[in-house]
Order: sequence, then structure tokens, then C-alpha cells
Amino acid sequence: MSFNKRIAFISVHGDPAIDIGKEEAGGQNVYVRQVGEALAKQGWQVDMFTRKADATQPAIVEHSPNCRTIRLVAGPETFIPRDKLFSYLPEFVEQLRSFQRDNNIQYSLVHTNYWLSAWVGMELKKYQPIQQIHTYHSLGAVKYQSVSDIPPIATTRLEVEKACLETAARIVATSPQEQDHMRQLMSQKGNIDIIPCGTDIERFGAVSSSEARLKLGIPRSSLVVLYVGRFDQRKGIETLVRAMGHSIFPGLADIRLIIVGGSRPGQSDGIERERIEAIVDELGLRDYTTFPGQIDHETLPYYYAAANLCVVPSHYEPFGLVAIEAMAAGTPVVASGVGGLQFTVVHEKTGLLCPPKDDKAFAQAIDSILSKPTWQAKLGKSARKRVETLFSWDGVAQQLSNLYLSLVDVPTAKPTVNISLKQVSA
Repeated sequence: MSFNKRIAFISVHGDPAIDIGKEEAGGQNVYVRQVGEALAKQGWQVDMFTRKADATQPAIVEHSPNCRTIRLVAGPETFIPRDKLFSYLPEFVEQLRSFQRDNNIQYSLVHTNYWLSAWVGMELKKYQPIQQIHTYHSLGAVKYQSVSDIPPIATTRLEVEKACLETAARIVATSPQEQDHMRQLMSQKGNIDIIPCGTDIERFGAVSSSEARLKLGIPRSSLVVLYVGRFDQRKGIETLVRAMGHSIFPGLADIRLIIVGGSRPGQSDGIERERIEAIVDELGLRDYTTFPGQIDHETLPYYYAAANLCVVPSHYEPFGLVAIEAMAAGTPVVASGVGGLQFTVVHEKTGLLCPPKDDKAFAQAIDSILSKPTWQAKLGKSARKRVETLFSWDGVAQQLSNLYLSLVDVPTAKPTVNISLKQVSA
């Protein structure tokens, strides 16, 4: 059978072409973009569909030969929180099908990302013979165990995630822990492969600590503790800040806490940043703490390289992309011992794992690494080696490519599950 190596990636709320660090822009955006570009290098034609969230955004962004982001208009052309997007998905499906008709494009494979895109993929299967591959990025069944404010969309999300697991051609879990959660909390049905996320091992790790500190204006004698990510309560930044309040180093050494991430005043991430800054002031850490904001693609590697350690204090992470970016730069990681972070970070070999939300445990872990420079260097070397072995984007893309090709000759079937907009609470 002749087969055109063309695939559609669907990432409704995670725009692959947007700057990382903006509201709700994080690991998923990086994953889709990097996997898409790596697959294109391997001969695939990759179309990445997302929702247009700004009227000034171009409709199509060409990233590299055979890899592009296509922004579809579904609802108002403005930012809408992900928990409010479900009602616009039918329009997204219609716009995607119109794009196919207008450009005479047929996809045999569609790789959906996050539960919103899973619904889109299941709808597309009603109209055309496609194989759906899905990556969750976050599981509602896990998330809702750790939050007190359950959104009205929760029931629909859980139903979509379960239906996708049971009907997709293949589910891609990014860690053994994520696979276990699917089986324990969602369903024993469905086909799951474990293929981790990756990172650019050439970009992260190409800069020395001294070079990075020179560029960023950080003295070589400073102790640098780094956070990179969104301002979101589930990311556990408060745990990190309170841990620094327990640390022995403020007042004894030139220690710096750098919290990297974008924020939009008045939006949820801007509100969270204000809350975190208030805690910084409450603990008297203002002199030690900086908020450089959103960092561009070219500058971010310098921050990882300049840090003595990177802290990932999330309440839950299915994988933990920031952890392997830091590890690729040879920087040890102190992380919550949850989800995929238990897979990416090897305790006492590439960093340390702590109970989530335990600021005293994080303080002890941070202090133990900062107080032992030789051990810090050893952890950093082991971290870099682990990433080189397991987590390069080219290696991840090759595993995905092999999976896609194994599905090409598999007969497709229309889904038997129908989850409608009527199920969403007003």
C-alpha cells in the first residue's frame, strides 16, 4: 500500500507557534512544536492545528520545511481559558474539515493533545477514516484529586478522557507513572505505549555556567535557585518560595531565587504572580528574588546553565519538561515526587525528589545540594547523561514515527461514543 507520510497534530489550546510562558502556554506547546519539527526532518508532512486566540496572529506559521502551525477560528479571536473552550469545539472541527476540503488534504493519522483535542479527534473519526493517537499531557482523574475548586466541565472531561483511552488507536503515555494512573483511575481497556517527552540536547547544554552568568550579569560566586514555568497554583511556586524562607542560605551567602515565567495582569497567571510576590514580601525575600518574566527561546538556556539547581515543585506533572531541560544543561533538579517526575528525575543520581507541598523538605533538599558543590557537579553530570540517553527530541520523534507507521495498515473504525455539548453545565 502506498502511503503519504502526512499527519495532523491537534492542540486546540496549546498553540505550537506561541511564545512559551504566556498564559496556559507550557510543556504541551513545546512538545507539539518540537515533535512536529523533528518528524518533519524524518520525512513527515506535519500540520499542527490550534485555535486562533488573537486576531493579529497569522493564520499559518511555517516553522520548517514540511512543518507548519495552522490557526483555526473557533469562537472569538481572543484568549479563552481552557475550561471554557469546549462549546467552541464543533466550530473547530468544521473549520478543520473546511481546511481539508479547500486544500484537498486527507489525513490517515491524527495525533491529538489534551482532552479538548481528544474530543476533536473522536469527532473527526465520524467523517473520515483516520487513526487517532493521543497524548493526555494532564489527566483529569489525577488533577481533580488535588484541587478543591472542581470546574463545571469536569464531568465532561473525565468522560472524554475515558472514551479516548478506550477508542483511540493508541495512547502515548509519557512515563510509566502516567500509564499506571490511566489503568488505575480510568480504564483497563485501550492500547498504551510509553514514549517520553524530549528536549533539544544541543540547545540546552551548549552554554557553560561561567558564560551564562557573564551574559545574565550574575556573579560567579552567587548561588542560584531557578524556577521556570507558568504562574499557576498547581505548579507549586508557593512551596518553593516558602522553602527559601526555611533555607539556611539567605543572609549567609549571595543567594538568588529566579522565578522565570510570563504573566498577564488581571488574568489568572497575573493574579497568581501577585500572590507569589506577596509571599516573597511576607517572608522578607524580596532582596533575593527576581521575576525576569517571559524569557525568549534563545535566552532560556542561559538561565538553566547559570543555575546551581532548578526546582520543579508541581503538585502533579505527567512528565515534567522543565526538569529535563534543566538536566540537559547539566543542572541538578529538586522536584516533587509525583507523576512523571519520578521517572525523569532519579533520586540522589540526577537530583532529589520531595513530597509535594512540603516546603521544609524542599528547603532541606535545596540546602543539601547547595552546600556540597562536588555532589552538585556529580548530579549535574549524571543528569546530562540521562537526558542524552533517553530524552532527545529526535529519539522521541523516531519512536513516534515507528508507532505511526505500525498503524497505517490497521483498519479504522468509527467511534461508538458520543459526548455532546449538552452534557456541559452552563
